Amino acid sequence: MTVDAHHHVWDLSVRDQDWITGDELRPIRRNFGVADLEPEARAAGVDRTVLVQTVTVPDETPEFLALAAAHDLIAAVVGWTDLTRPDVADELARLRELPGGDHLKGIRHQVQGEPDPEWLLRPDVRRGLAAVADAGLVYDLVVLPHQLPACAKAAADHPDLTFVLDHLGKPPIASGRQEPWASAVRTLAALPNTVCKLSGMVTEADPRSWTVDDLRPYADTVLDAFGPDRLMFGSDWPVCTLAATYGEVLSSARELTDPSDRSRIFETTATRVYDL
Repeated sequence: MTVDAHHHVWDLSVRDQDWITGDELRPIRRNFGVADLEPEARAAGVDRTVLVQTVTVPDETPEFLALAAAHDLIAAVVGWTDLTRPDVADELARLRELPGGDHLKGIRHQVQGEPDPEWLLRPDVRRGLAAVADAGLVYDLVVLPHQLPACAKAAADHPDLTFVLDHLGKPPIASGRQEPWASAVRTLAALPNTVCKLSGMVTEADPRSWTVDDLRPYADTVLDAFGPDRLMFGSDWPVCTLAATYGEVLSSARELTDPSDRSRIFETTATRVYDL
């Protein structure tokens, strides 16, 4: 059994994805739905997935919960809500009462787009993170390398909340550099309430010429830092299609991992963390 712990869907007729701009992202400026994903996922042996938010719009999370209720492929949703709102605890409770609300397992915000590198440490955000923990949810981190130190401080301040690092913290794979990303990610991984997704690598590499060997130093770093019990596979579909097919992303992740670790990385870590 294989779990894809990170993918997206969107319908541009419902709302714009304002982050899809420029020639580089033009190929994914179209609709992507569960009906597009399911054949590829099933063909690759994926049985369950985690659907992750894409925009900071309140209506998206209820839509995703309804999708999860209608499609048995989607086992969990990582949604969005404004962590800084005073009634964030009530809002989380409301979301869980909606159709498909039992699929809500985590919250995410586009921290990578926040100009303040310590956005996670703001008092209003910290209060929101505490509410996420109290609700029994996890918190996904989509951040850039320079924001990793704040992630480590937030994880240390909230030991009862599981923080899931998306896309390895977006290391500069295309450049071949590892520092200061590698040291920062190791500091984060030293905290027991942190987990990492083996995802998003092909688009951080050169999308036209990447090889598995280009990805290996970065995969090895998180494998060593987090270990297979705190590492999970994610396709980052359809963003990954800028550089690879769904099957190629999955096969490259398998090539980067030891056979003895794969059951944990490709199934049991995600099953445990997202309570699938």
